[in-house]
Amino acid sequence: MDQNLFDYVLGLGDDALVLAQRLTQWCGHAPTIEIDLSLSNLGLDLLGQATLFLGYAATIEGGKRDADKLAFHRDAHEFRNVMLVEQPNGDFGQTIVRQFLFSTWQKMLFDRLALSSDRSIADIAAKAAKETAYHEEIAAEWVIRLGDGTDESHHRVSEGVRWMWRFVPELFLHDDTVQHDIACGAGVNCGSFRGEYDARVASVFKEAGIEVPPIQRPLIGGRRGHHSEHLGPLLSEMQYLPRAYPDARW
Repeated sequence: MDQNLFDYVLGLGDDALVLAQRLTQWCGHAPTIEIDLSLSNLGLDLLGQATLFLGYAATIEGGKRDADKLAFHRDAHEFRNVMLVEQPNGDFGQTIVRQFLFSTWQKMLFDRLALSSDRSIADIAAKAAKETAYHEEIAAEWVIRLGDGTDESHHRVSEGVRWMWRFVPELFLHDDTVQHDIACGAGVNCGSFRGEYDARVASVFKEAGIEVPPIQRPLIGGRRGHHSEHLGPLLSEMQYLPRAYPDARW
């Protein structure tokens, strides 16, 4: 088994899976029916991405586990998602900021992964890039609408930026495992598009009347299984049925 490739693909799948779970928590609780449906649809897109990446990870592993086993029968320390996606929903402003910061990065990543030397990664990324382009667009529109709206909406989206900003640096950091995948052309050096990312975020924030926060001490470790206190409860909710009834057939 190619452990480096497995870990890389697993991380991509975990990113999508955890954020999908976060977004589905809005179902029935969003400010309007339109927003409720929109967030649910974003979550379904991400769930589809997670299914494809985790399915490929299972193939790399040699079929010991399938995508469902990887999703529902691992503990928090075995997940390889970035910490940004596991952060709590908070209010609508905080959720939208999280979505914008992640989707902007994910779109740029998938645009490049569509050229991966690994055919399976390239195919998944090419399909997902179209979805993430929409995710980024709708999230950016909401950041601008909230930031340039009332004093209350501006305050809430600004607080969302304050909470989420410290998790952005992790999106662009790589350990030795990822460096191997980058070297062989399967993965992408995210640092190569950090400037493009910063410019896009700054442009949207300017239109929203939000200041780009100063550099903070980054919170990192998700790719190595070191997570915030928020991931455990999320997984407990997500994994309850498959773990309570492991032999069930749906």
